[in-house]
Amino acid sequence: MPVSSSIADDGTTVTIRVAGRFDDSTHREFQRSYQRYRRGEKRFLVDLAGTDDLDSPALGMLPQPREYAAGSHSVKRVNGDAAIDELLRVANFDKLSKIPDGPGRRIDPRSARLM
Repeated sequence: MPVSSSIADDGTTVTIRVAGRFDDSTHREFQRSYQRYRRGEKRFLVDLAGTDDLDSPALGMLPQPREYAAGSHSVKRVNGDAAIDELLRVANFDKLSKIPDGPGRRIDPRSARLM
């Protein structure tokens, strides 16, 4: 399954993992991963460690969990490789969410703090 999600032990943060190609074919799975929760109930962490590539529809999907998140800064994107990080910077995603310093930097989603 290209998209999977898990909830942290404290019950407040949902980690959404995207494996392989992140494109229009993953749209429904990605939506289900955050829409199953009531708006304002959870924080979301989008983990792109297993993502090989993403296309323009995926760029449109990345901000969508913000509509469901608890608080204005409750979505964080982590673990893209250097190519994914650069693509997100070119598309100005650094204005919407922090892109970790250093290309391809790996962050353990369990310890990632949401701003």
